[in-house]
Amino acid sequence: MLIFAPKQTDMTIRSWIKQREIAGRPTFSIADVKEEFPNTSVRVITSELYRLSKQSIIVSVYKCFYTVMPVQYSARGVVPPLYYIDQLMSYLGKPYYISLLSAAELHGAAHQRPQKFSVTTILPKTTTSSQYNNQLMWNYRREIPENLLMQKSSEAGRVKSSSPELTAVDLVQYNQLIGGLSMAATVLEELLEYTDFNKQFETLLSVTNIPTLQRLGYIAEVILEETEQANTLFNLLKSNNKRMKKVPLDSDHSTDGCQIDNRWNVIINQTIEPDDI
Repeated sequence: MLIFAPKQTDMTIRSWIKQREIAGRPTFSIADVKEEFPNTSVRVITSELYRLSKQSIIVSVYKCFYTVMPVQYSARGVVPPLYYIDQLMSYLGKPYYISLLSAAELHGAAHQRPQKFSVTTILPKTTTSSQYNNQLMWNYRREIPENLLMQKSSEAGRVKSSSPELTAVDLVQYNQLIGGLSMAATVLEELLEYTDFNKQFETLLSVTNIPTLQRLGYIAEVILEETEQANTLFNLLKSNNKRMKKVPLDSDHSTDGCQIDNRWNVIINQTIEPDDI
């Protein structure tokens, strides 16, 4: 007696996506779908991905790049960038690190959850329409200082973040991206508990400038009364024979009639008021 096994139906795009999610690969590109379904037209593929997006099964987080909507985020309808950022940057073929307020949050030093997720990468600029993703805020360096990065765990694997020391420098150097020096000081009040500027200071010097370190030292010592951290910075600058020229605390403000902090040679042309923690 012959027994016939039930006929196996061809895998659908939806079932293929589900299998990827189960295997711990919740992100994919249209190119991945085309490779898996070579006999399916581009029109059919894009139509099916659009339908799955409308059903909130997947989310387009970058042009031609998608992530599965995890069950725990389906009620909000938004997937946190921490869930897919490493895979997205691999897809773009660019080095990166989570930076600024987002990095501070990973280090346990966020005054409040940042409204946007900060990612630092290299030029040319990564452009994406808010139609695809309005959660990401991009910052750019000429090169990524790999020695100053840390690996952090996320739900979907490991991600790269700036170290506490690089985060502190970035908060001051790129303060205009986070709302100014008062916001930087607010976050630094907690972040400086985790920094050790003796570690890889020469590497840190190579990715920033002396005025930024002067401003950071001034904020640490005068505004936050973090004397030990400030002394470490000051002594490291002196031991590396770095001359601290006169610089404004805020380069966008006038310095007329302003006092000067003689130790850090910073012209105090802005009032910094950290929020209460």
